[in-house]
Amino acid sequence: MIIAATISPALVKQLREETGAGMMDCKKALSETGGDIIKAIEFLRTKGLASAEKKASRTTAEGRIGSYIHDSRIGILIEVNCETDFVSRGEIFKELVDDLAMQVAACPQVQVVSTEDVAEEIVSKEKEIEMQKEDLLSKPEQIRAKIVEGRIKKRLDELALLEQPYIKNDKVLVKDWIKQTISTIGENMKVKRFVRYNLGEGLEKKSQDFAAEVAAQTAAKSAPAPPKDQPAAATEEKEAVQKPPATTVSAALVKQLREETGAGMMDCKKALAETGGDLEKAQDYLRKKGLSSADKKSSRLAAEGRIGSYIHDSRIGVLIEVNCETDFVGRGDIFKELVDDLAMQVVACPQVQFVSTEDVPKSIVEKEKELEMQREDLQSKPENIREKIVEGRISKRLGELALLEQPFIKDDKLLVKDLVKQTVASLGENIKVRRFVRFTLGDETD
Repeated sequence: MIIAATISPALVKQLREETGAGMMDCKKALSETGGDIIKAIEFLRTKGLASAEKKASRTTAEGRIGSYIHDSRIGILIEVNCETDFVSRGEIFKELVDDLAMQVAACPQVQVVSTEDVAEEIVSKEKEIEMQKEDLLSKPEQIRAKIVEGRIKKRLDELALLEQPYIKNDKVLVKDWIKQTISTIGENMKVKRFVRYNLGEGLEKKSQDFAAEVAAQTAAKSAPAPPKDQPAAATEEKEAVQKPPATTVSAALVKQLREETGAGMMDCKKALAETGGDLEKAQDYLRKKGLSSADKKSSRLAAEGRIGSYIHDSRIGVLIEVNCETDFVGRGDIFKELVDDLAMQVVACPQVQFVSTEDVPKSIVEKEKELEMQREDLQSKPENIREKIVEGRISKRLGELALLEQPFIKDDKLLVKDLVKQTVASLGENIKVRRFVRFTLGDETD
């Protein structure tokens, strides 16, 4: 008869923290292994893996979409599936999804979920390169093949999320940690997909000549001198005659205009004064001024900014990158609010697939044109009229697909592109919505 080992609560707690297994399972594992924690971990792992393998064939149609943003410069969007909505809303599964998103952010070399997801052409190319390496040329063919197989496996493991050491316990691989969670919860789980954005990747960073920029701005703001044949006093007298009487503008009206437009206090005050206190005309005045200002800045390089995300009910998720010119603006509250609102806008517009109409592939435009030209209601029209009607319909269709052409969710009288331009005018920097991705739970692709 084997005498049962005395297991302390501290040892059970330690084993639970290291494995994530249940209290009774940890107690049993320690009893079975005579209180040896390393053997107990192996005992639980073996038991957990066996339990997980049985569940691996079961369908996973529920789950969560999660995100992780690191310092607004790295963003991850991830979908993890399970079997039931009940489990997907539980704390254990939520923590799993959050940790997996953080894991992807911490492993910049990771490109796929598992080694099986690596494209065959990449594997073939890696094999071809390895087989030609000088240190293997003197080896017999079968030895070379085995060495190459080992090297390729190592390389593929580096690319796969499931093969990484878990960031919270580097003695456990991510795939085994997931299997332990399967064993604990009792449902099959699968990491379906993820996307990583790195702020400004692929964009050229500009080296700014601040002295030249200040000089240019100073020159632009310098008022032109009056003509020599017209005395300054005469000019002032002429301006005094032409200038309309000043309108008294209340602080409440200025505040209302600021809230509705996001413009600066002095700009709002001037707009109301110029338009005789008419709020609608003042909005038009500011918009025109803002758009003009934004267009001048649109050619400047925007390589800083923020990556943001918005998750709706853990079933729809958006990751978005918006660029500006400086890190200072990128970290400001106004720019942050813009990014958050744009992410929410994408979630609210499921038909949106591109940032702007210019991003729609030519093949889609041509296909839409072909379909429209064959519509029955146009067959009796002259060719030139048909062309104009089709052009209008295609423009409308492309507008439905583009984020910048949508009515802003917080003010449907304002298009998203004009919201961005107003923010450009307000902040004084060029702003570009660079890209976004949308995940809908259970969809194959978005």
